[in-house]
Amino acid sequence: MTYLELSEEGGGAHKFYEAVVSGTRVTITYGRIGENGQVKVTDFPSEEKAQAAAAKKIAEKTKKGYAPAVRGVRQRRSITRRAIASTRSTAKQAPVLWRFASGSAAFGIFVDRERCWVGNQAGQVYTLTPEGEMTGRYKLPDGVKCIVADDFWIYAGCDDGKVYDLSGKVPRAAYEIASDVDIYWLDIADGVLGVSDDSGRITTIDYEDEFLWARTGGGSSGWMVRCDGDAVYHGHSGGVARYDLQGNQAWYQTAADGVLFGWQEEKSVYAGTASRTVHKLAKADGAVEAVYRCDAAIYSCATSPGGQYVFAGDSSSSVYCFSADGTRLWKLATGCGSAFSMQYLDERLYIVTTDGSLACIDATEQAIAAAREGTVPQARDVKIAASLPVVEPSVTVETTTDTGDGVLVECFSEGGRLRIRVLSPGYEAWNVQFPREIREPGARYVVEGIRPSGNGGFYRAFGDIRRLV
Repeated sequence: MTYLELSEEGGGAHKFYEAVVSGTRVTITYGRIGENGQVKVTDFPSEEKAQAAAAKKIAEKTKKGYAPAVRGVRQRRSITRRAIASTRSTAKQAPVLWRFASGSAAFGIFVDRERCWVGNQAGQVYTLTPEGEMTGRYKLPDGVKCIVADDFWIYAGCDDGKVYDLSGKVPRAAYEIASDVDIYWLDIADGVLGVSDDSGRITTIDYEDEFLWARTGGGSSGWMVRCDGDAVYHGHSGGVARYDLQGNQAWYQTAADGVLFGWQEEKSVYAGTASRTVHKLAKADGAVEAVYRCDAAIYSCATSPGGQYVFAGDSSSSVYCFSADGTRLWKLATGCGSAFSMQYLDERLYIVTTDGSLACIDATEQAIAAAREGTVPQARDVKIAASLPVVEPSVTVETTTDTGDGVLVECFSEGGRLRIRVLSPGYEAWNVQFPREIREPGARYVVEGIRPSGNGGFYRAFGDIRRLV
């Protein structure tokens, strides 16, 4: 048995790694110091290969700064939770069509025309149709800070320091930041992950889960990160900065009282602030293009396509709508807490709130006009579908003897790292983004499909994954 720890001062890494060899079996346990951690068990054809595999894992961790330690000497550090301050709105009620109580404060939301995703601080993730019918339940190891999409893929940033791909049969860890980093927000563009944290850092990681660059901004509490194909936009207590894909700062725009949320459109980014405003900034140079003034600190913001309408949610459980030039069109009460995150789609505004609700608001002109006169529909309360199974992350891989209609890929070692390449004919000689925790040297896998990244250069696996035997 080998037990290692990596513990840095000033709120840095604080995690352990243990490797136990028993005959031909290697058991790896890892996670935050003071917690049980996660376990991965692998069987090898001989004791020699088991010993060699464990030695390689230990060597990799040692290179990263891990050192031998005694379990129990260092104590667990706490993870920062965002302070929840929400008061009751004095505005008239918004026309809520349906709402779902997830059971804990909710930050994560993503909506498309098939599913609405909500993730809460208890680590629970639910999917519902746009009409409010529950379709899925997941349980992640820790609180969910955000849910984002990158083309076909759906990712959840978790307080255990990992980012989980929710697009397959079971959640798989796609990126690992650090088990004790307080992730505040993340975004992904073409496989490149941007992570903002409690200390105001912005870190980028590539599709192979390898570090690209990190920068420390001029403030703390980095609640905003937005990525596109050209840059990363980072907002914290001091303001908003644009970095190119190599980490060079292009511009910096200060923000009074700090940024609490961010949104982006093709040519602009939107920063919601504690000073009751949403600022529209030009991506090209950071110039302020418009200011949207609310009546309390802004927890979230979003736009309709192209920025025709701008929405905001404040700390007093109100939601607002503005025209592009900054004119306030309406303010209404959510009736279910303050909106920590929001998204607009097909004339509906979806919000997740401080009391854990996912609510669907009818944002049509007719519904809003009626609500301002005091007439709203009876909101339908969606109940948890007890019959749906709860799906949890797994490092177990089903086996198969037949590739069928799937794509055959292989795990190989290159420069001390395990990579994945395509063996099926008709594909480029590119590596494949693939869950790191299930990679085994020499193993072959059958995946449901692969797609090229937007800019080319690598593939991304999606759907079910099975090991070929």
